[in-house]
Amino acid sequence: MRRREFIQTTTGAAAGAALAPAMADAEDAPARKPNLLIIHCDELNFRTLGCYRDTLPPEQAFMWGPKAYVETPHIDSLAQEGTLCTKFYAATPVCSPSRSSFISGMYPHHTPVTTNNVRLSDDVVSFAHMLGEHGYSTGYAGKWHLDGNGKPQWEPDRNFGFQDNRYMFNRGHWKQLELTRNGPRVKSRDRKGQPSYSVQGADAESFTTDWLTDRAIEFIDEHEDEPFCYMLSIPDPHGPDTVRAPYDTMYDDSVVEAPRTFGKSTEGVPGWAAPTKNCNYRMASYHGMVKCVDDNVGRIIAELRERDLLDNTILVFTADHGDMRGEHGRQNKGIPLEASAKVPFVVRYPKSIPAGARIDEVLNTVDFLPSMLSLMGVDTADHVQGRDASSLLQTGTGPDDWTDVTFMRSTGKPGSTFGWVSALTPRFKLILSSDDDPWLLDLQTDPDELVNFIDSPEHREVVQHLARELSDYGKRLSDPYTTNPKTNAWIERLMS
Repeated sequence: MRRREFIQTTTGAAAGAALAPAMADAEDAPARKPNLLIIHCDELNFRTLGCYRDTLPPEQAFMWGPKAYVETPHIDSLAQEGTLCTKFYAATPVCSPSRSSFISGMYPHHTPVTTNNVRLSDDVVSFAHMLGEHGYSTGYAGKWHLDGNGKPQWEPDRNFGFQDNRYMFNRGHWKQLELTRNGPRVKSRDRKGQPSYSVQGADAESFTTDWLTDRAIEFIDEHEDEPFCYMLSIPDPHGPDTVRAPYDTMYDDSVVEAPRTFGKSTEGVPGWAAPTKNCNYRMASYHGMVKCVDDNVGRIIAELRERDLLDNTILVFTADHGDMRGEHGRQNKGIPLEASAKVPFVVRYPKSIPAGARIDEVLNTVDFLPSMLSLMGVDTADHVQGRDASSLLQTGTGPDDWTDVTFMRSTGKPGSTFGWVSALTPRFKLILSSDDDPWLLDLQTDPDELVNFIDSPEHREVVQHLARELSDYGKRLSDPYTTNPKTNAWIERLMS
């Protein structure tokens, strides 16, 4: 079902539901609905968070050396008091496609945001649409990146159910923001008066991470007496790798070591994993940005606790994709390797989710919408392609029909058949590409993701299984990548 059908079929039901509380006696009023607050970062490497390092052996946890790390006590506290998902992946590990899958529960080629700066279809039904129809006040602050080329483009006309989108901007990684009588704007300016990425002069009032957190706190204050949903989309720690004082001097690049895979051999390496030229990365600045994010997570937790809202709020910390940060001699994202494609996903909700739990099943950004709304008692009907993982979060066990497999795809022009597509489990990734031979990665045997096990006799059944899963996925969800002649031929060959 698409957005227009959704609105037509839910308006009547919502109107009836709105009358019910007024007709009931106060003593019969139902328990208050849970709030939903999402803290969503951009390009966050999972190894920078203490709660994720704790799930890894030292050689994987301290990828930049034993002294090059950042403490994240506030994000870690969410994991300690909630559930940490160790295998949560971006449907496409690039900004716009990942975000489109997150808010819609559909794979990017159905949104049809398969690459950056593509406009989200008017027909998409977001989780904000659904919650709004169930009486929630909804809002959004920060980077949106789903409305085309506008930059920064404040308060896009199409809000996709986020009723208060005054502080939503379409694009950019601005370091300083401010409020003016004409609304929000980028504070830092170049010599021509145009918005710039300069961090010079930024402080706790204007630095983007702090400023956006202030807006989220204001929303909480304004809506504390009613159920709300708010998404705080922080543009950091995406480049440019700069941060305000004192975070700019908290960490030292002199203790940073090259990642284990930085100087890997290029022999036999597929195009999607090849090292890039001029792979420069500054971990001190990156860690400073992460520390600033963590401190602001602490501010939000404190605000919710002070207003006695914390335990009735589903608090999610996540990101759109990762960042290679020198692993495999690469920077940024866009590939199926762990540092690029795997993202943090931590959720705290003590009324339903046990503290200190860990989910090792493979999950995906498309699974966010059906899982969260199911947890909130909101039916998503036929609006989504993701899986409902709410029982996993609540009990550690999936539904009877649960299959521990998910899928990723590369960025590319809408409708293109040229790219890579992957079926993955918690241990394995089968990656098929229109430009390369197939690869099978075994994260248990080779956590550095350097070895191709596609021809290993011991992995034959795994290859067959994942090839069948890719074949079914391609047909069921009409992914054009699986119709590429080379990719399709590999699927058929590997299934046999």
